[in-house]
Amino acid sequence: MAKPGHSWSRPRAGKEEEEEEEEGEDPLDARIARTGCLEQHRELQECMERHRDWRECQAQLRAFGACMARREHRE
Repeated sequence: MAKPGHSWSRPRAGKEEEEEEEEGEDPLDARIARTGCLEQHRELQECMERHRDWRECQAQLRAFGACMARREHRE
């Protein structure tokens, strides 16, 4: 039986992708930054890195979701 929790890992970037990352910000981070929810997203990422189990990161997940919902209501 598989272990519960988060088990994905980011694939290693190729040479072209490494150069792109060095030149600028991650496109996903840039999109999330425009929402005004980047801090909540980073807190969620850090929690997932520490625990490797989304169930341990419910507070961060709710905070990020609430931030994104507030953004949708503003538009």
